[in-house]
Amino acid sequence: MISGFPDTGKIQEDFLKSHVFPSTGAVRQEVVSGPQYGVDVSVIALHGGQSLVTATDPATLIPTLGLQESAWLTVHLVASDLATAGCLPQYAQFCLNLPETLTAAEFHSYWNHISTYCDQLGVAITGGHTGRITGQNITISGGVTMMSTMPSEEVLLSRMARPGDSLILVKEPAIISTAILALSFPETVLNKCGKEVLEAGQALFYASSAVDAAMSAISVGIHSEGVRAIHDITEGGVMGAIWEMMTAAGCGVQVDVAAIPRGYAQDSICGAFGIDPLCSVGAGALLLAVAPGRVSGIINQLHQDGHQAVKIGVVTEEKAGRWLAGEVLSPLTPPGVDPYWAAFLDALNRGWK
Repeated sequence: MISGFPDTGKIQEDFLKSHVFPSTGAVRQEVVSGPQYGVDVSVIALHGGQSLVTATDPATLIPTLGLQESAWLTVHLVASDLATAGCLPQYAQFCLNLPETLTAAEFHSYWNHISTYCDQLGVAITGGHTGRITGQNITISGGVTMMSTMPSEEVLLSRMARPGDSLILVKEPAIISTAILALSFPETVLNKCGKEVLEAGQALFYASSAVDAAMSAISVGIHSEGVRAIHDITEGGVMGAIWEMMTAAGCGVQVDVAAIPRGYAQDSICGAFGIDPLCSVGAGALLLAVAPGRVSGIINQLHQDGHQAVKIGVVTEEKAGRWLAGEVLSPLTPPGVDPYWAAFLDALNRGWK
């Protein structure tokens, strides 16, 4: 195996820099932001001061989760990526490589849920590819690209964080990993954690979209007037997202670990599956870098719109390093393989229900 190539999960920075980023096709001057570690979107300059913003994510199809829930994730995970740029998605292309075990009726249900969720967001489905693949038995069934046009001066990128900015965490860690485990293995969670935790974990599922929270945050202001950068909490969890944003921005950070909110359901269910909630996929939550003097206004707006938000750290100069401030000061380290994947597959192999 090539060094740095993971067995499972998202490919990390070193491998991307050595094997992916040097080979990105033709050079075109209108590409304002191409592939970059820790940046959720790409940006292409158009005429008239407009930009085309794009994002791509896997299409989800998890039998233990359900067709409607899988469709929700398929739409909202990539929509959340686009929202980190400060815009709502407008157009979508779907490439679906479906398992041969999926029936026509099941596909009809899955696709209609996808269409419904796109319609609710104002997204037109403009094309793609659909097929059934022999041996396709994993939880990812292709990919989705969403696009939107917006004024160039309003585009936000996670690399725009600057020293002196405050870091705000919107919502709690491990939202989606907890919800999927609770929905996929309800008997196990019930036996290990109890009915109250099971119900709370399952109820987290529809909090896995970050679209509304992103729109709420930027309504106060952007750039020097408010939100400077947004990054969604996906693989690697809160700690991974902080590392990715600081790497993209070329900054240091000091994180107040005690300030990070902990959900009881997340701690309990992740604990039962041997997962650290702070390092596990947490779609639905957001990391904001906020300009000095704008923190209280943005937190107040998020609270008013029903989103939990708290300051968890400060962006510093890169030379100051990246630190976790707890009982002792310890270094923030690069994210490894998200523990969720191994936990989910292990539970399946054990026959947990």
